[in-house]
Amino acid sequence: MIFTELNSEKCKSYLIGCENEKSAILVDPISSKVDRYLAVLGYHGLKLEFVMDTHTHADHRSALSEMSALTGCKIARHALSPQPNTDVHLDDDDELTIGDVSVNIISTPGHSPDSLSLYFEGRVLTGDCLMIGGTGRTDFAGGDAGASYDSIVNKLFTLPDNTRVYPAHDYRGNTESTIGYEKAHNPRLAGKSRDEYIVLMTNLGLPLPSKIQEVMQVNASENQDTEIDYPSISELNKVWQVSPAELHFQMSADQPPVIIDVRDPSEYDGDLGHISGAIQIPLNTLPVCYTELEAFKDSRIVAVCRAGVRSTTAAAMLTALGFSRVTNLSGGMIAWKRWSPAKSEVVE
Repeated sequence: MIFTELNSEKCKSYLIGCENEKSAILVDPISSKVDRYLAVLGYHGLKLEFVMDTHTHADHRSALSEMSALTGCKIARHALSPQPNTDVHLDDDDELTIGDVSVNIISTPGHSPDSLSLYFEGRVLTGDCLMIGGTGRTDFAGGDAGASYDSIVNKLFTLPDNTRVYPAHDYRGNTESTIGYEKAHNPRLAGKSRDEYIVLMTNLGLPLPSKIQEVMQVNASENQDTEIDYPSISELNKVWQVSPAELHFQMSADQPPVIIDVRDPSEYDGDLGHISGAIQIPLNTLPVCYTELEAFKDSRIVAVCRAGVRSTTAAAMLTALGFSRVTNLSGGMIAWKRWSPAKSEVVE
């Protein structure tokens, strides 16, 4: 097996390769290193089968789409990823195989809903869930300190103690650790209860990554920042979220909300279907096409997308444009379809 970290900096990218079959998986590639990744693949004579992110990144542009376009490989992401450009959706107990190397998928939400870890050959890539001497922050949209604790303690810490740990980021010059060492010495986890961990993570007070405004929404949407003037994080945080149950109740009212689906046409008519009566306006056209909604400026509006990320952006944009009653469907169409009473409202 070939296994190497490719960036030698705080943002980590990993190559997993099978020497016998000359096939590989590239994990967490960043856009500024594409030439290097292609060179390493060429040097080892490897065909890239899959490229994937362990979560939606907030501090660098992902290179998944670019690597797929250049090599023809498949893009793999968590089943809850907001990104539409995905060939393979992954969840707990799924497996990716390259030659004689099997990579087991562990769903590890907490840092983000779409966080996953990869376990193979005595190693685990933990993304930003478990870090060396720390854990991934949980104060981004969709973050959940309790889920982070559960993912680490009930999943990652059940792996053998000698399992080698490789996170997606490290800010102290570390390259690897072990599960046993982190259980015994990680200052955020060792000797702490779930409640103590939640209090700790809630009060970290960390500054936001310098590039989060221009990176996270682009990574989640496949729309470049030249197409859209993205809302600020504070504007996104002001968007009111409604659950599938709340939306279903609102739809039965005498004056139901106007539902705006901001996914691309292929998604609108794709596997997840769409809510009956929804108006489809792709996110990248909203800055121009919002005028089509002028008649609904004072009406209740609920924005919808795949996982609730792009539609939060859309809701913040509409609010800034003077629409006064805009909310967002939390969890998007994934959550809507999983909430069984809503299935009758889905057009497939």
